[in-house]
Amino acid sequence: MLDTGFHQAAGLSSFTPQAQLRVLAVASQERASSGLEMLWQICANLQRLGYPVMVLDGTALETDDTPGLSHVLQQAPWNDGLGSSASASVTSVAVIPAARGLHQLQRQAYTEGAPPLQGLLPYFRAYGLLVLHAPAGLLGPLLTHTSTIPLAVMEGGSAGVLSCYKSLKQIATHSGLPCTVASVLQGDGASERRRTLGALRTLQDCAERHLGGRVRTTTVSANNPHDVQRLALQLLENAGTISGPLTALPSSHVTGLSGTPEPTPTVWSH
Repeated sequence: MLDTGFHQAAGLSSFTPQAQLRVLAVASQERASSGLEMLWQICANLQRLGYPVMVLDGTALETDDTPGLSHVLQQAPWNDGLGSSASASVTSVAVIPAARGLHQLQRQAYTEGAPPLQGLLPYFRAYGLLVLHAPAGLLGPLLTHTSTIPLAVMEGGSAGVLSCYKSLKQIATHSGLPCTVASVLQGDGASERRRTLGALRTLQDCAERHLGGRVRTTTVSANNPHDVQRLALQLLENAGTISGPLTALPSSHVTGLSGTPEPTPTVWSH
């Protein structure tokens, strides 16, 4: 009742009290089918918790047949962006191709010296969570000016360790941010768990030795919904926000939001 900062003409100026837009980031890996499946499970969990989710998929190119972020950025932002006046089923996660649009944001930020993600708020303010899914080389520069802790899903074997380490290095080089690394357990066998924990320890040792920082690691059972929800809540706790200066989301703010926006024709549903 005692909110300040809004005047009688606020409605005409399109300034309305609203929650900050939270930003999560997931680094894509080459040939990482389990990582992609984990992304959708995480998003579905957050959606069921009451957070309207929009995924900007930096691994998919926008085209005239499948429009995406680059097309959205050409619209006037005063219309409150996508899905500003509708509600939809919590079982549907909105996804749009974003490879060209994310590169565009990166170039604009470099030219103008502005926070790369700041321009997204007018278009996606109706969503509770914005999830960036892109290669680490693209993701790192976009996360400057944020405190978002990205997620990297590590595949099994030495190739998975090497690929994941490369992602950690790219993100650290561009943004200075640490990452959370999750490895997906397909079964409940003790031998698989030992191999996975050994691979995670190897990754941690390499990161400490060459990147100068400790990596947060965890294992997630593909068949355990509680593991997936735990990881989703951990990412939410470490999300950044878009609203003025980009800051970290305090852990005490992990609460649900009401309502979900309806995907527009440019949005895929998963």
